[in-house]
Amino acid sequence: MNFHTKASAPCTSQTTLEQRLACLADAGQQAITERLEEIEREWSAGRATKATIGVIVVVGLAATALTTNPWWLILPTVGGLLLLQYLFTRSSWLGATFREMGFRSGADIDEEKFALKALRGDFRHLPTIHEIENQDDIMRLEGEGGISLDPEEAKVDARAVVRDAIAAAKS
Repeated sequence: MNFHTKASAPCTSQTTLEQRLACLADAGQQAITERLEEIEREWSAGRATKATIGVIVVVGLAATALTTNPWWLILPTVGGLLLLQYLFTRSSWLGATFREMGFRSGADIDEEKFALKALRGDFRHLPTIHEIENQDDIMRLEGEGGISLDPEEAKVDARAVVRDAIAAAKS
């Protein structure tokens, strides 16, 4: 799905994560929500790998049972070997193939998801370390004419906010 900013630049999946997030932040809350819904339906390379291995095993066992030919047991054996490789090497030939086909890793998907949720403001109700530790100090400072918010401040640069959101999602 393409989203358009005020400048009519499409937010396509071919752009970098930073560009896509900046474009979505510019497009507004609805665009972010639609992208999050889209991400929820996205399959990761790991999920596609596990599904493929499951299909290989089930097809091999079903073909063996239906044809009573033991040679079909090669398929579940190959599936089992692929699964063992996936489990013990943290990457697999099949997973790499899916990534080359355009599937993203689960970590990449989660990074975008958390950055979008941060941009949308989903975490604003959670206290930060500074709010918990320095709440009394901040209240005292504000009472003495310290920190104040200027409602007429200029709009925040979307790219700067996106960089901060990506950095937060990675940590």
